[in-house]
Amino acid sequence: MDPVTLVVGSALGAAFEILFSAVLKAKSTANMFQTHLGNLNATLDSLKPVIKQLESANRLVPLEKSLENFTTKMEEGKKLVDECCEVWRIDLIKQHKYTGKIEALDDSLHRLLSILSVQLGSHSAMMLHRIGGNVVAQNKNQIGVRCAVPPLPLVIVGLDAPLDDLEMKLLGDGTESILVLTAAGGCGKTTLATMFCHDPRVKAKFKENIFFATVSNKVSYLIVQELCEHAGLEVPALQDEVNPFKWLQKFMTERGQNPLLLVLDDVQSESESLLDKFNEFKMPSCKVLVTSRYHFPKFGRTYPLDTLEDKAAMDLFRRSAFLPNTSSSDIPDDLQEEIVRLCKRFPLSLKAIGDSLRNQPIQIWERKVRELSKGSILGADKELLAYLKSCLDDLDEGMATVKNCFIDLGLFPEDRIIPVTALLDMWAEYEGTEDFLSIANLYELTNRNLARLVVVTGNEDVDGYYGEHFVIQHDMLRLLSIHESCEDPKQQRLIIGTRGDELPTWWKEMKHNTKNARLVSISTDGLSSAKWDNMDLPKAEVLVLNFQTENYVLPKCVKQMSKLKVLIVTNYGVLQADLSNFKLLGSLPNLKRIRLERVSIPSISKKSMQLKGLQKISLFMCSIGQAFSNSSIQILEAFPNLVELNIDYCNDLVELPAKLCDLIHLKKLSITNCVQLSALPDEIGKLDDLEVLRLRSCTDLERLPDSIKNLSKLNLLDMYYCFNIKELPEQIGEMSGLRKIKMVQCLRLLRLPASVLNLEQLREVICDKDTEILWGEPFKSNLTNINIRVVKEDFKRNWLHDL
Repeated sequence: MDPVTLVVGSALGAAFEILFSAVLKAKSTANMFQTHLGNLNATLDSLKPVIKQLESANRLVPLEKSLENFTTKMEEGKKLVDECCEVWRIDLIKQHKYTGKIEALDDSLHRLLSILSVQLGSHSAMMLHRIGGNVVAQNKNQIGVRCAVPPLPLVIVGLDAPLDDLEMKLLGDGTESILVLTAAGGCGKTTLATMFCHDPRVKAKFKENIFFATVSNKVSYLIVQELCEHAGLEVPALQDEVNPFKWLQKFMTERGQNPLLLVLDDVQSESESLLDKFNEFKMPSCKVLVTSRYHFPKFGRTYPLDTLEDKAAMDLFRRSAFLPNTSSSDIPDDLQEEIVRLCKRFPLSLKAIGDSLRNQPIQIWERKVRELSKGSILGADKELLAYLKSCLDDLDEGMATVKNCFIDLGLFPEDRIIPVTALLDMWAEYEGTEDFLSIANLYELTNRNLARLVVVTGNEDVDGYYGEHFVIQHDMLRLLSIHESCEDPKQQRLIIGTRGDELPTWWKEMKHNTKNARLVSISTDGLSSAKWDNMDLPKAEVLVLNFQTENYVLPKCVKQMSKLKVLIVTNYGVLQADLSNFKLLGSLPNLKRIRLERVSIPSISKKSMQLKGLQKISLFMCSIGQAFSNSSIQILEAFPNLVELNIDYCNDLVELPAKLCDLIHLKKLSITNCVQLSALPDEIGKLDDLEVLRLRSCTDLERLPDSIKNLSKLNLLDMYYCFNIKELPEQIGEMSGLRKIKMVQCLRLLRLPASVLNLEQLREVICDKDTEILWGEPFKSNLTNINIRVVKEDFKRNWLHDL
């Protein structure tokens, strides 16, 4: 059948047919416009299915007035194409003139495609106003358009692999019956769902029994009405939420007799009860694909849609920035690559910026790079900003704490994983939030695709240990975090990103009042500007310092931060950094927590200092070596109130410095992932107040010192993945307070001391199948109050390379 005949039957269809025929004729005669007419022909091809749907809508609710402008545009286009056929080949001036007009018509038709899609949505609302009485009988042969599968977008890139994944998960017997396709707004969820519906394998299985319902903020009864209308069933005139689910069950029962595919698009978190009903009423042959920014974990596994890879991002940008069949060689590759980088590979931004640069001279491109480099892409594209801000809508009421957590993620650099332990330190002192509540807030952000909480080992038995928890955030969402921070009228957060002595624009123009800042983040290339030394931050409670250099000097302004409670220092360079001016911290009476990453501890342990208020020190990937062993520093005098010490991934730690055992007020000592640690000092028995000793993944550790028996207050001993421990101290039974032991993958441990029978307070043992055998007789019959829990091995040493 001639493709044109598919859309005739109304004024719009007739006008479309005339323009389409004129373009086909002109392509064979007006050779000088061959390329541009080809582009126009491709655009008209894309318009065909949309116009066909609009004509179906027009039969149900008249849209002639709305379509009048579209019809006129088609008629003007036909006249233009006819004029092109009359242009002489030697008339270069007219050729140039009409080339521009054809390009303008093509752009106009692209805009028309978007407008027509909106018209289809508007038609749904008009239909509802026409429904009267208790039930409106619809002609069975008249199928509504509100739940019809939308046409494919003109440009699709980077979704072939996800489409294959969806087919594997939803087609065939024994696969998921309901699947949540989830990602942040603007990542292509709706496009992928549309591709799935158009896929030949999907259409072959479900045939005409495919429904595509956009949920958004609609109440349940509107969704039920739309489904019934599209199916040609009776349309219930429901005005409240009392009876819609009875009609939903009727719809699912009738349509579910044959293979049924339901796509529920843009489902908000408030619509979870609606998904419950779909899940309850679905028939065995029914598949439900949900697209949402929210995870809906109760429905099982989700399919997270990742952001575009570099090649796909460039492809999408070029398809938006250049007309089809035209070369991009006029714009240097490095300029294109820089814009893609500044767009953060985010589909919505790539298309928006690409569209704005189409047919523009190179100077406009260069100016755009300058604008994006100096500020945020969100400042350059107001529509993109408005769209992303809508992602935070359901955090406005009753979830202010979760929204603040999202904004605080902007304190950390882009393209970096964020250690959860750093966030917990920050929120514990700044917000007074308990750790488990902060973790719950991060899960809320994960469920809404505003961030991603990654648990490295998948071990659920954390006991307050979050060293294997990390947060990943898309760069575009980080920009949104920073934007929301800047919009705060109280100006509680100050985020500085600079290189060398180049200060931010707002600093030079004095547009930010630093005196109100309670959370401060300074990210640099390592060259600390002397101009920061006079920065006035009297209310700062959290200071996050990010740099990448082998030498870093703490800004002198730190000395004046009398309210500072948390200091987080992170070196993103390859080698450990020497830290200078550490003695400034001695003047801070309220400083309670310090976290250092990739810092040389000997560089700060040689200087005498006293941090009376300090309660917690965390060292991550630091070089410890002989720190404190050759130092004159009296460690108890330096840290008289320290109650928690965490040492993680410090690979040069062979033996724990005995001096650290002078910290007699310690309650938690965590030494994890230190793979060269072979021994603990005998002096560890002096830590009378110690309650938690964690030695997780210290794979070279061979034994525990006998003096550990003196730790009468110790209630948790964690030896997860201590492969080389051969035996436990014979007098371990004297540890009268011990309530829990973790000993998964202690492969060389072949027996338990008899004194284990004296551990009267022991209530739980976490082990694997091999170590469970050690707890047989005589322990099993005598220690009747113990719960021995066998866990699945989940050892992942190379997780840092996988994130």
